Amino acid sequence: METNTKKTMLSIRQMAIIALMTALTCILAPMSVPIGAVPISLTNFVVYLAVYLLGAKLGTVSYCIYLLIGLCGLPVFSAYSGGPAKLLGPTGGYLIGFILMAALSGIFIEKSHAKAGLSILGMGIGTAAAYLFGTVWFLIQAKCSLWYALTVCVFPFLIGDGIKILIAAKIGPMIRRTLQTANLLEQS
Repeated sequence: METNTKKTMLSIRQMAIIALMTALTCILAPMSVPIGAVPISLTNFVVYLAVYLLGAKLGTVSYCIYLLIGLCGLPVFSAYSGGPAKLLGPTGGYLIGFILMAALSGIFIEKSHAKAGLSILGMGIGTAAAYLFGTVWFLIQAKCSLWYALTVCVFPFLIGDGIKILIAAKIGPMIRRTLQTANLLEQS
């Protein structure tokens, strides 16, 4: 009976890395570049790294903790904003859609054992899911045309998000190996 309890409990290392990735998201996400309705931020990049280090479940938990921190009003969202109005506003769907992105990206990274091609595919699919969820949310909130939503919420981000995916696919496994070698992260 005791072994089942140990399997379900998080290790101190896992909790520390979850906290570290949540903190990193809180630090980097508000530093955004406003280019229109949706700003450029590093939120998704940190999420990609979190799922490399923590896997799908715990990487998603890390991001959800970040969302809860922002929901409570701390200025951790883009442009140093926070609170329920940000999540319920026109761009809140992208913040919520990143939950899907974390889960899908993490599943692909885990199942492929971080092989670059499949990891990139998974991050791309996860990002597409976040775009879809966020764009539908934006359409409903802004009451605009699909073309307008795509031109302000998706098209400007495709190249930058592609670059973030490629960088994460390169450095994510390196950071993971380094932490495992230093015995700071459990071996997979």
